[in-house]
Amino acid sequence: MKKRTLLYSVTPFDPSGHRLKVRLTIAQPDPDGQELSMPAWIPGSYLIRDFSRQIETIQAFSRGQPVAIAKTGSHTWRCAPSAAPLSVEYTVYAWDLSVRGAHVDESHAFFNGTSVFLAVSGQTQDVCHVELCPPPHTKKWKVYTSLPEAAGHPRAAKRHGFGLYAAPDYDALIDHPVEMGTPQVVQFTAHGAEHEMVFTGVIPKLDLARIAGDVQKICAAQIELFEPQARRAPFLESANRYVFMTMVTGDGYGGLEHRASTALMASRNDLPVRGRDDAGAGYQTFLGLVSHEYFHTWNVKRIKPAAFAPYDLSRETHTSLLWVFEGFTSYYDDLMLLRSGTINENDYLRLLGKVISNVRRGAGRLKQSVAESSFDAWTRYYKQDENSPNALVSYYTKGSLVALGLDITLRHATSGTRSLDDVMRLLWQRFGRDFYQGGGQGIAEDAMPALIQEATGVDTRDFIARYAYGREDVPLERLLPLQGIAMNWKAASAAPALDARLRSSHGETQIATVYEGGRAHAAGLSAGDTLLAINGLRVTDTASAERLLGAYQAGDEVDVHVFRRDELRAFRLGLGEPAATECVLERKG
Repeated sequence: MKKRTLLYSVTPFDPSGHRLKVRLTIAQPDPDGQELSMPAWIPGSYLIRDFSRQIETIQAFSRGQPVAIAKTGSHTWRCAPSAAPLSVEYTVYAWDLSVRGAHVDESHAFFNGTSVFLAVSGQTQDVCHVELCPPPHTKKWKVYTSLPEAAGHPRAAKRHGFGLYAAPDYDALIDHPVEMGTPQVVQFTAHGAEHEMVFTGVIPKLDLARIAGDVQKICAAQIELFEPQARRAPFLESANRYVFMTMVTGDGYGGLEHRASTALMASRNDLPVRGRDDAGAGYQTFLGLVSHEYFHTWNVKRIKPAAFAPYDLSRETHTSLLWVFEGFTSYYDDLMLLRSGTINENDYLRLLGKVISNVRRGAGRLKQSVAESSFDAWTRYYKQDENSPNALVSYYTKGSLVALGLDITLRHATSGTRSLDDVMRLLWQRFGRDFYQGGGQGIAEDAMPALIQEATGVDTRDFIARYAYGREDVPLERLLPLQGIAMNWKAASAAPALDARLRSSHGETQIATVYEGGRAHAAGLSAGDTLLAINGLRVTDTASAERLLGAYQAGDEVDVHVFRRDELRAFRLGLGEPAATECVLERKG
């Protein structure tokens, strides 16, 4: 049966009011009444977002006459029966400065399709055309998206132009975010595939050439990992280019993957500027983010858990495998910086040591496995509070250490002839390469041990049971020396231990986390307390707190005054030895 075509149009008609106008035309609506829905969440961010709450107005018409439309659920609507083509017009409030939603002002417009496009029940497999329209009173804006132009159509957009774009179905439509505006842009190719980097925001003297050179190496290295012979980028089946869309702010950080693009947020202080050789550690953080999201082009956008094949965007969809899809990706993100030559081994070991330190610091790792953390992402990981380090483990960070431990185990067991790379290539060939062409099968919840053994010949059932589904620490003290790496611990500070994490903001210093079993816990201090004074001397920020504590030794007691809400409290705190919480990795010999 020939596919029908749905037509959407999107206009940032009120930039000052942060609003988009959307029109959906349905040529053949359901004669019994057309049902519509908005996704409740966006793939890659496992929390119900309720995007429908940002729809301010909605109305329907057929042949110029109003058609009744009523909401039937949190994310659903139903139009009255209509035999003629149906038009649905609605406005979306777009003021979410994040990688997940939509953000419009006088400088740019950015949106994810999950925030903007209503799904048409019964027609989600049909072709979708999207007309992107400029805001009023501007002729300078251009369009940046991996969504293909509607080739052959008389209203087809030209490169970076407004006009008509096309997607083969609704799932593809919502997987190509759009940026409109006047950003700074640079292009490069990696193994013949075009890539585009788009930076929105105020970024003086941005060193685009340096960024493009480094990211090109990272992309090439990842293509070579998955396709060592063909060296073909995975997105070419659905788009003719890959687009990195970066919103630059004072302190932003984050990313969200899509099938041929990624939305990023970065601090301008993390980006290199022309004329300065040393870009700093922040630039490595940015490159690690880029590497992470690009790796997702294979791992989670095409290699998926069975629970995500296909996505059900109307409800929470649970899987215990995010430690594979986010944890393995977190392992490879910095590793690909090393392999591509954008950082050296000392930088890599420093980054890896920070991850190990972060994981080992939290008591939550002994209470929750990364498989449990994966399953509970919706209700626990994405809803963290002040006690989360004591109660949760991250499937990103500990998941990356599980991947590291697996990689070393595989290399050691096979005398270096097999590694986690072989596992990733098998997953790609079996589940990912033809995902969008062949019906899309995902990885079953219990399949990883057998797949690893098939790829490498190594039985890792015990390893996975203990460290992924169990709560034991990955035995890196034993494994890292097998790769010639010494692992040591040192105190991050010479000051006696408070066993709490502090944060300063707006002239106040608060206790952000009290670590379970530590000195602050024993004394009765709590997260949220505003730290005022130590032994009668004022605390002005986190650095002053460390200086005041540095005047004492382990075993000393100090009086600590805090505000808890609006009540003054006093506590007697016994100080402990500076905790050896910082992992230091070094190449032996």
